[in-house]
Amino acid sequence: MSELPPEAGASTGAVARRLGVSPTTVRSWERRYGIGPAERPPGRHRRWTARDVAVLEAMCRLTAHGVPPAEAARLAPAQAERDAQGARVAAPVGRVAVPSEVRGLARAARRLDGPEVARLLHDGVERLGAVAAWTDLMAPVLRAAGRRWARDGGERDVEVEHLLSWHVSSALRRVAVPPAGAAGPPVLLAAMPGEQHTLPLEAVAAALAERGLPFRVFGAALPAAALAAAVRRTGPAAVLLWSQTRATADPVPARAVAATSWGPRGARLRPAVLAAGPGWHRTTRPPGTLAPRDLPDALALLARALDADGPGGR
Repeated sequence: MSELPPEAGASTGAVARRLGVSPTTVRSWERRYGIGPAERPPGRHRRWTARDVAVLEAMCRLTAHGVPPAEAARLAPAQAERDAQGARVAAPVGRVAVPSEVRGLARAARRLDGPEVARLLHDGVERLGAVAAWTDLMAPVLRAAGRRWARDGGERDVEVEHLLSWHVSSALRRVAVPPAGAAGPPVLLAAMPGEQHTLPLEAVAAALAERGLPFRVFGAALPAAALAAAVRRTGPAAVLLWSQTRATADPVPARAVAATSWGPRGARLRPAVLAAGPGWHRTTRPPGTLAPRDLPDALALLARALDADGPGGR
């Protein structure tokens, strides 16, 4: 997609095509929320400059991620300014992955083209941010590889799934660097004892890192005793426990984490506990634990816990 030079202008129709929305939507946003060209010469059609388009793009990204239009319109100018300055104050909110990108990644994985898989994943995370890259690009291709493996009785394409998983993990870990010097308690991310699937945890870690939120990630199959020790030692605001299968969704260590407290008598604290992943069921999830529906929901719950335990929250 070509970029507009700063001095150029584009018609409303051209801008709508660029954004993938209807001209009516663009005009409606301008009328309702004041998201329009900064300059409007009298007697001439509206011309959208590069900065005007950047604000509209921010508006589209925000609404695509669930922000109400009125709030998105209020935030869009500042978001566009941060994007222009290259700042990463907030998590990058990119476009959603298009079907051709998903197909391209799947084809590269099937032909075991490691360099191309790595490039596509790196570009996806850079452009989309961790949340959209995981939700719209990585997870669909991983699910397709898993379905193909299951359909063929586990005898074909195991190498495809392994290569893809390794590169997905590498792309996410490039981003998942805990912020140094972050104030306040962290959140803990751990797979249940016996659970070897960790890619969703790495996606959560990458998304938290993009947002500058403190976390500790312990990876696969953390023993129950080690999990309890980590909770006592760090005093986390929240603990996310990942279970991919019902066999690893053990309520006993989850209940122990939920019951762990610290702090002075009369003001003792406990972490919020998130039982995440398809392994958990309402019959095994301990009472009082939270059940995030997806990655954005998990991030919202973790951010809420951190906010409650941040400066002035405890």
